[in-house]
Amino acid sequence: MLNFRHLHYFWVVTKEGGFARAAERLDMAVQTISAQVRELEKVLGHQLLKPSGRGVALTEAGKVAFARAEEIFHLGQCIPDEVREAASGKVARLAVGLSDGISKLAAHALLKPVLSTPNLRLVCHEGEFEQLLGELALHHLDLVLASQAVPRNPNLRLTSERLVDSPVEWYGPARLVGKAERDRFPQCLNDLPVLLPTGHSALRPTLDHWFEAQGLRPRIVGEFEDSGLLAVFAARGLGVFPVSRLGADDVGLMRGLRLLGSSDAVKEEIHAIRSRRGQHHPLVLQVIAAERR
Repeated sequence: MLNFRHLHYFWVVTKEGGFARAAERLDMAVQTISAQVRELEKVLGHQLLKPSGRGVALTEAGKVAFARAEEIFHLGQCIPDEVREAASGKVARLAVGLSDGISKLAAHALLKPVLSTPNLRLVCHEGEFEQLLGELALHHLDLVLASQAVPRNPNLRLTSERLVDSPVEWYGPARLVGKAERDRFPQCLNDLPVLLPTGHSALRPTLDHWFEAQGLRPRIVGEFEDSGLLAVFAARGLGVFPVSRLGADDVGLMRGLRLLGSSDAVKEEIHAIRSRRGQHHPLVLQVIAAERR
């Protein structure tokens, strides 16, 4: 059996960069901690730490052990708060991962059904798709919203379903969007300054193909990874921009933005990805049920 106290000593030594600093943090003798780490190495059958200057460094085996120890003790640190919250029954926690490239305005619209939940604690993480799937598999997240379905991998034990297949609309500041521009849509995009999502977004290649099919060569004056930031710059007069119809309701929060036109052939997809545990999370179920309706 792996001794988790030994693993904890090894973890602290690595975090502190040496036995002396670890001993000071743990208020223990250096020799005691060193002996415990040697016991861990004996059990695992491999050296985990090697001398490096005045401190220590991880071996290749040590890097693997430390990565797992990070996961274990991160979860351990969450236990007291989560137990306290569960016992009090006062906090409804929902941890959501937002994959790079999806419209944050659309994500807000998807989460809107649960935002009025009493004592809600909403935690949103943004990151790369693969990174978020790993956090979901480790139960650090309850739900991931992404522009693609989860790949088939029996080891991950994740499921996904498409929540959104939303047409794209174009908005811009009042000084750029008038009747003449609306009547000439989409050809007016050749003459207007255009803001677009970056290549991180699954929507970008779809837009590029649509431009080509329509014979358009828009003058791109800005590219943004965050759709909310894109809308802010558009509202300040920088240009016109695309947003999924689902997220267009939030565009109304930006004063002065007007509808330019719709490109119904261009659609944004958003998938809900859950672990087996997340399949029973009441707030996750509420988000998915609302969109199904």
